[in-house]
Amino acid sequence: MSLLHVNNITKNFETGEGTLTVLRGVSLDLISGKSLALTGESGSGKSTLLYLIGGLDVPDEGRIEILGQDIASLDDPKRAALRRGTVGVVFQQFNLIPSLNVAANLSFHARLSGSEDKSWTEHLVHYLCLGSLLDRFPEQLSGGQQQRVAIGRTLAARPALVLADEPTGNLDEATADVVMNLLLELVQESGAGLLMVTHSLRLAKRLDHQVHLQAGLIA
Repeated sequence: MSLLHVNNITKNFETGEGTLTVLRGVSLDLISGKSLALTGESGSGKSTLLYLIGGLDVPDEGRIEILGQDIASLDDPKRAALRRGTVGVVFQQFNLIPSLNVAANLSFHARLSGSEDKSWTEHLVHYLCLGSLLDRFPEQLSGGQQQRVAIGRTLAARPALVLADEPTGNLDEATADVVMNLLLELVQESGAGLLMVTHSLRLAKRLDHQVHLQAGLIA
């Protein structure tokens, strides 16, 4: 059984000028332990596809299965539960909770999903070099530090599928490479699958497979 099966997905949005078709029959598959880069120009449908896979929206046509479960058949609370446990999302904007320190941010999703494993979290803290930052708050961290916390928070829940939306987009190249190394190594160690949206062909080539979207179609 594949981890992720996307079959003939279509997504439209209504605008003041009529119907805008963003995805036009997109299909792809990903198995556990493998990584896939999704590339394409702005407006090609990359982020829309990622949000559909993450259950943040539903397709107009087609089917998205995660571990055999059709996620469009789930109601909003069940899709939210999916994002807390089975699917983890790393955003470009970090999305850390300002009122929580690093330690609390790291454990936030794992506690919500009931999957907190203190030994795994401690391993993440060590590997991501966050031990000296646990008492700090997001505003006291650099961009690279915040993204390392965001990666740790996502992986602490041990998701089967990690979705990353331009996870290094706000970082300089050197910091981006460090963060990318950590993300790839930890995802591989956890056995999860990784689907990453990126504009960078250089970073995309580091993943196992690449898919290029152009005008809502796989080119």
